[in-house]
Amino acid sequence: MFAAYAAHLDPDQPLNGLELGERPEPEVPPGWTTVDVKAASLNHHDLWSLRGVGLTSESLPMILGCDAAGVDADGNEVVLYPVIGQTGHGVGPREPRSILTEKYQGTFAERVAVPQWNVLPKPKELSFEDAACLPTAWLTAYRMLFTNARVGPGDSVLVQGAGGGVATAAIVLGAAAGLRVFATSRDEAKRKRAVDLGAEGAFENGERLPRRVDAVIETVGAATWSHSVKSLKPGGTLVIAGATSGPNPSATELNRVFFLELRIVGSTMGGKEELASLLSFCAAKGVRPVVDSTLPLDRAREGFEKMHSGDLFGKVVLTS
Repeated sequence: MFAAYAAHLDPDQPLNGLELGERPEPEVPPGWTTVDVKAASLNHHDLWSLRGVGLTSESLPMILGCDAAGVDADGNEVVLYPVIGQTGHGVGPREPRSILTEKYQGTFAERVAVPQWNVLPKPKELSFEDAACLPTAWLTAYRMLFTNARVGPGDSVLVQGAGGGVATAAIVLGAAAGLRVFATSRDEAKRKRAVDLGAEGAFENGERLPRRVDAVIETVGAATWSHSVKSLKPGGTLVIAGATSGPNPSATELNRVFFLELRIVGSTMGGKEELASLLSFCAAKGVRPVVDSTLPLDRAREGFEKMHSGDLFGKVVLTS
């Protein structure tokens, strides 16, 4: 079967390790099933995998891709939850959790094998392309907003780095849930897109907001950390799920953190139940993921190049 996979690892030039070509059909252990992939979406995790983060040379070649929607062996339209080993379903009960492509082959292929427990029904209201965007970036944003930031209608949220997958999802989901959303970006066009998607205002990185916010959704890291802390109300919450600009901020703003009793919460993806809730929310409210571009699987390298350069707004989707 045709697939996009990591053939070798290169921390400095990750795309050098990406190959497109034939790979063996997936093995199907007891308790697992195969899914014919109709659509799969890219995440920064795929680039980090090519750099060797979470993936070792002993695991190569490894088909990339965490997210997918497709048709299972019984003809059902499904969405995949990409975390394996969290509950023992389909694997040993003591197996530590991993995300697809770390230990098990991923979704950038014509077919993928996963534990039966990891398969959820796809709402009929969502296309395969829409559904394939949800399990990682959109699920991460959903958990950041509604589980960890604990915000509700009327609360205010700052989303740093408009344009990235998680940030874009947070803007759309927050606006749909009645939040007052502010966003930042270095790029004027991305700021305009953020407003078009429902942000009340969009600002340059580091620019003072018209008001302090109840929560900050942070995936940028070092470049925006100080601004994130300074933008919070007393008792506000900063939720962080990534650090694309680096993990070591120059100013941690510790005095402000303890004096204003701020909460800093780490967040990683979400659970299967949260993905089911996200799917229902999108179907019921007419919320659809922001798709930057859709490409056939044999043009996967173009999608990786867009993500590597940062020249995108929303998700890149690959179709089989």
